[in-house]
Amino acid sequence: VQLQASGGGSVQAGTSLRLSCAASGGTFSNYGVGWFRQAPGKDREFVAAIFRSGDDTNYADSVKGRFTISRDNAKNTVYLQMNSLKPEDTAVYYCAAAVQSRFTLRLMTTWMSKYDSWGQGTLVTVSS
Repeated sequence: VQLQASGGGSVQAGTSLRLSCAASGGTFSNYGVGWFRQAPGKDREFVAAIFRSGDDTNYADSVKGRFTISRDNAKNTVYLQMNSLKPEDTAVYYCAAAVQSRFTLRLMTTWMSKYDSWGQGTLVTVSS
């Protein structure tokens, strides 16, 4: 499956932004999807993940309660709604996907190595 991330931009702290991850070339409903981010000079880190049916999600502690991941399988798209943005949320955001069967444990959704399709990244800049 091929992924295209979009929706990044420059915003003020405390505001909201919604990222989209559009998929093509596969049966999207078979895939779990994750969002990761990489801030300047830092390692890429897990942000959120959603299982193929959309009924189970997983979040990093740093975004829990502020970010919401969702999906519309009819549109082959996963969304990341980001509210109450902070300067420390500044990063390039990547979406990634893998067939659901790879995630035999929920924890595995946080492992980059489990994902075999990656989007190109979209930059989010939050200023104070």
